[in-house]
Amino acid sequence: LQKEGIRVVMLTGDNQTVAHGVRERVGLEGIRANLLPEDKQSAVEKLNEEFNSVAMVGDGINDAPALASADIGIAMGGSGSAQAMETADVVLMGDDIQKLPFAVKLSQFANQLIRQNIVFSIGSKVLVAILAILGYAPLWLAVLADMGVSLLVTLNGLRAMRFKGS
Repeated sequence: LQKEGIRVVMLTGDNQTVAHGVRERVGLEGIRANLLPEDKQSAVEKLNEEFNSVAMVGDGINDAPALASADIGIAMGGSGSAQAMETADVVLMGDDIQKLPFAVKLSQFANQLIRQNIVFSIGSKVLVAILAILGYAPLWLAVLADMGVSLLVTLNGLRAMRFKGS
């Protein structure tokens, strides 16, 4: 995540010693330890003020308030609590946190596809509408443009199925 320019801060209920050990091993930018659920929620709100956008990853019932406060709540679904999964915006069905960068890249790719589809769809509709107003678009062209664009947008969206995350 840090290679992608995402700042990583660990919020944990564990003590400082454990948190510092994890920080050293993993190379985290920051840690906040000995946090109760409401402390995690408060920390997420403060991080949101500082960075304007916060994603929270959690798996337990103690993480649910912070997941709800984050812009994007991500629950670890394999061993996560039902409360965390219900509160989160995204649930990673396995417990492999190393798949999180792939999920981030996939979501960025999906957003790119959505933007392309919207621009193409609206652009083609506007073009056909202008042609129709000028009297150059028979009904069959409008129907073809509508259905053709729907099919092309669907096919473009299917590209996400082959995403590898390079």
